[in-house]
Amino acid sequence: MLVFYEKRLALLSVPKTGSTAYQSALRDRADIVVSGPTDLKHANMRRYDRFFQTMFRKMFDAEMDVMAIVREPVDWLGSWYRYRTRAELAGHPHSTKGLSFEAFLDAYMQNPRPAYADVGCQTDFLQPRSNGKGVAHIFKYDSQQKILDFLQNRLECKIDLPRENVSPACPMDFSKQTELRFQSLNAAEYALYRAAE
Repeated sequence: MLVFYEKRLALLSVPKTGSTAYQSALRDRADIVVSGPTDLKHANMRRYDRFFQTMFRKMFDAEMDVMAIVREPVDWLGSWYRYRTRAELAGHPHSTKGLSFEAFLDAYMQNPRPAYADVGCQTDFLQPRSNGKGVAHIFKYDSQQKILDFLQNRLECKIDLPRENVSPACPMDFSKQTELRFQSLNAAEYALYRAAE
């Protein structure tokens, strides 16, 4: 998570949406850089509002605009799936090594989910508290130029975005039946993605 106090902007680090690259590119311009532990780096909207936004309101009578990046739902899960195929996770309950992507999608649709498919969802991540404000600016991951234009304009700087934390390449085949079932069960995720800039 990055906070630019003077520009009244906070960038939430939605997992698997390029947040590490944005942190690398903008950490020197940010007033607050939260790169760890993971639960703080990837603080969701509710946690951000409860701790950080509350602090800005109480101490400075200031409110940050919050921005976030979301991915197309299957693409987002594909990034999690590929990330968890890493050799260093072999034998760990979170490993997807040796598992097909279709099996991963099937596992994601189970209740409860097995550990390797229990990655949450983007709608939950961006859900505001009952008495809090929501995310002001939500961008599609595949609209990188629009994200860069917004940030460069808001922060009044040129941004050179590195390519970092890229998941390994691997096949991501799945059947039409699985796709239709996934879309039906995750309608809110698709609505969030369609509504993003």
